[in-house]
Amino acid sequence: MYLLIAMALCCALFAQPALAQEAAPATTADEQAAPEAAPAENGPLVGDAGALVPVYVDEAAEDLGGDVATAAADFSIADTLMGLVQDSGLYALFQGNWKNAVMIGISCVLLYLAIVKKFEPLLLMPIAFGMLLTNLPLGGIFAEPQTEILANAVYHGKAGVPIYNGDTLIGYQYVKQTGGLLYYLYQGVKLGIYPPLIFLGVGAMTDFGPLIANPKSLLLGAAAQLGIFVTFMIALLVGFTPAEASSIGIIGGADGPTALYVTTKLAPSLLGPIAVAAYSYMALVPVIQPPIMKALTTKEERAIVMEQLRPVSKTEKIIFPIVVTIVVSLLLPSAAPLIGMLMLGNLLKESMVADRLSKTAQNELMNIVTIFLGTTVGATATADTFLTLETIKIIIMGVFAFGCGTAGGVLLAKVMNKFSKTKINPLIGSAGVSAVPMAARVSQVVGQQENPGNFLLMHAMGPNVAGVIGSAVAAGVFISMFAK
Repeated sequence: MYLLIAMALCCALFAQPALAQEAAPATTADEQAAPEAAPAENGPLVGDAGALVPVYVDEAAEDLGGDVATAAADFSIADTLMGLVQDSGLYALFQGNWKNAVMIGISCVLLYLAIVKKFEPLLLMPIAFGMLLTNLPLGGIFAEPQTEILANAVYHGKAGVPIYNGDTLIGYQYVKQTGGLLYYLYQGVKLGIYPPLIFLGVGAMTDFGPLIANPKSLLLGAAAQLGIFVTFMIALLVGFTPAEASSIGIIGGADGPTALYVTTKLAPSLLGPIAVAAYSYMALVPVIQPPIMKALTTKEERAIVMEQLRPVSKTEKIIFPIVVTIVVSLLLPSAAPLIGMLMLGNLLKESMVADRLSKTAQNELMNIVTIFLGTTVGATATADTFLTLETIKIIIMGVFAFGCGTAGGVLLAKVMNKFSKTKINPLIGSAGVSAVPMAARVSQVVGQQENPGNFLLMHAMGPNVAGVIGSAVAAGVFISMFAK
């Protein structure tokens, strides 16, 4: 830092005599002649409406004599240093941007949870760092591009893009300032590209065998979506629009990509707080779920040992993604992007004839998209949009939705246990939320606390992967109902 300041001072000292020399330029005989009036920088468009002829304007050299002399006289090292200070982000923070400082603190807390506590670091770390970058004052990393419309067909040597109002030429558009890096990467979220690609990777890493072996677990996955619809109704009651309530409710599915996909379609202005809530609660699955699971079950129920699942043939595993894609897409076309990519990834895995594609979807593609998705979503959590009463409501309703989803799966499993010939451990119902495979692992851990010889992981994977399908279907329902 000190070296940079010293270099800036040297540049200032070096530039001062140069400015003074420019203040008194040599005058030639041609320059003594009165120059012709240069056309205006924004020349008019001439012609009738609908048949306008653009005026091509050449740049005219500005007479800076007096201004340069004044600048040279006023130029000083103190002014240079003050300019450096005033252009710094630290100065901006001390000028009343306290909200940015609060958001920087929140991002550091999330980074701590991701790195030290290891709360879903692959997701939480990019989100937290994107939040940090976007709230650093004057960085402009998430700034939108700025354009201006001029009458000139050529401006500063650049050809403009003609802009028409119907058949009438109204001007030429020029890029005044390009957007920040994360703004352009964010277009993958805004256009609904990243979430389906994440589903492609999830499908390539998912084994639907437990669901195929025990189709009843599909009901548990559906019951765990209870939190989505209960929270949707609560959000309506507290003043959110149906589209916003849908985006808030989908947090209850504990599926980050689905929450982002729905929000970009229905309520883009809420993307920042919804993304942070959805991914934070996904990371906190081992903290949120166990108390709810234990409160709704008895010690005897948690100790139930389930029968081993039947083997699933390779043919069944290949047919399953094809059938699910056809059925869901025909019944609910708006869910096709998510379900289709999920099942394509699974088909690549199970077919065993596209091993390279399957590995790419699981690893390289998944990792790249996760970085882009997490960082750009975190960048939407600016101080002005995040530090509001609306955000607090979303955070509270998000954890309520997640809790209701967990409870819905457990309660339905208890009901099914009353009528089933084979015993069902109600703990696997909590895995019906879409946090794969975290929720299934929580069911395993809580079950083994009561019975160390109990192995629930494969049984819980059935409701877990069913929850992924269920949340995607719920997303399709909301989009088909409320998308404009």
